[in-house]
Amino acid sequence: MTQPEHGQPPQAGGQAGWGSQPQWGGQPQWPAPPGHGPWQGQAPNGMPGGQTPPYGPQHGQPYGQHPGQPYGQPLYVAPPKPGVIPLRPLQFGEFLDGAFQTIRRNAASMVGSALIVQAASGILTGVLTVAVLPAMESLQSVNRRADLDDFLGPVIGFIAAIFGVAILAALLGSVLQGVFAVPVLRSVLNRRTGFRQMWKLAARRIWPLLGVAALLTFVGLLAVAAVVGVAVLLVMAMGPAGIALVIPLWIGALVLFVWIGLKLMFAPAAIVVERVGVYDGLLRSWRLTKNSWWRIFGITLVVAIMVGVIGNVVQIPVNLATEGVGTVFSPHPDASSTSSGFLVATIISTIIAVLVGSVTFAFQTSVTALIYVDLRMRREGLDVELMRLMETGADPDGVPGEPLARHAGTQWPPHSGSWPVPGSPAPDAPYGPRPPV
Repeated sequence: MTQPEHGQPPQAGGQAGWGSQPQWGGQPQWPAPPGHGPWQGQAPNGMPGGQTPPYGPQHGQPYGQHPGQPYGQPLYVAPPKPGVIPLRPLQFGEFLDGAFQTIRRNAASMVGSALIVQAASGILTGVLTVAVLPAMESLQSVNRRADLDDFLGPVIGFIAAIFGVAILAALLGSVLQGVFAVPVLRSVLNRRTGFRQMWKLAARRIWPLLGVAALLTFVGLLAVAAVVGVAVLLVMAMGPAGIALVIPLWIGALVLFVWIGLKLMFAPAAIVVERVGVYDGLLRSWRLTKNSWWRIFGITLVVAIMVGVIGNVVQIPVNLATEGVGTVFSPHPDASSTSSGFLVATIISTIIAVLVGSVTFAFQTSVTALIYVDLRMRREGLDVELMRLMETGADPDGVPGEPLARHAGTQWPPHSGSWPVPGSPAPDAPYGPRPPV
C-alpha cells in the first residue's frame, strides 16, 4: 500500500478500522504466505478443526512451556558411568551388575588370587581327609577300649587340623577382601588392574591387613569359646533344664556376632584405600555403617543366599555323578575299591569346590567393596571426587578414593565453598557431609 501525498486524505479501505483491531491479549491475524495456509480444516495454529489452544499452561504442563518444547525447564542429566557403576548412590541391582563386570574386567587378578587361596585351603583339606582315611577304615574292627582310643586320636587330630585350615582360610580371605578393593575402585573409573599391579598397590598395606584379620579372628574365637563355656556350665549346673537358657544364649550371641561383624566389615577396604591403621580402619568402618546397618544386612544376606544356591547347584550334580560312576564301575565294592572311589570323589569334589569358591568369593568381595563405595558416596560425596578424577585423568595408576594429599596440585571446593590458591595444601576433606538419600 502506497503512502498518500501530502495534504491528501487516505484512500478508502487502506487502513483497518478500530473495530477490526485485535482484542486485548489476542494476536493479530496475519495473512499466511503462499503455499502455507490451512488446509483440510486445519487452523493456522496447527490444531485440527480450527480449534484455538486455550490461553495459559495446560494440565500438568509448567507455565511458559509450549507443547513439545522443554523451553525454560531444566533437563535431567544422568550421572556419568565411566566404569562398572554410575557415579551416584547405588541400587541393589547395580551392586550385582557392578560386581559381575568387575570380575569380568579383572579376572586374572581377582579370580586368580582367589584361586590360589582356595586351592591352598582345598589341598590342605584334601590331604587331611586322605590321611584320616585309614583310621576310618579301622573303625569296623574296633572291639576294645584300647582300639577306640587308637581310633579317636587321629580323628581328634583331623578335626583340629581342619579347624586350623579354616582359621587360615579366614585370615587369607580377610586379606583378599582388602586387596580386592583395589581393582573394584579402579573399575569404577574403567581402569583395568592386572595381577601384578593389584598386589603392588596393596603391598604396603599387607601388614595392617594381617593385623586386622588376626585381631578379628582372635576376638571371634574368644567370643565363641566364652559362649560355649557358659553353655557347658549352665548344662552341668542345671541339667536338662539348662538347655532352656542355652538356646536363647546362642541366639543372642549369633545376633550380636552378626551385628558387630557387619559394623566392622569394611575395615580391610578402608585400610587399603584410605591408608589407615588397624584401629582407624575399624573405627572408620564403624562410622560408615551408622544408620545403614539394615540396608547392608539385606544386601549381604541376599548375596550370601545367591552364592550358596549357585554353589550347591554346581556341587550337588558333581557329587551325584561321581557316586554314580563309582557304582557303575564297582557294583559290589570291597574295602580297597571303596577307598579308591572315596579318594577319586574327594579329588573331583575338591577341584570343583575350589573353582566355584574362587568365583563366588571374588563376587562377594566385589559386592562388599561396592557397598563401601556406596556408603562413601552417600556420606562424603565420593562421587564428586571420582568425577573430578574422571575429568582430569589424575593419578591413572593409583587407587581412586585414596587420601587426597597426592592430588594437592589440583583444585576443588573446600568446606568454606571458596577456591584455594593454586599450590596450596589440600584440606583433609574436599567437601562437607552429603544429605541423606
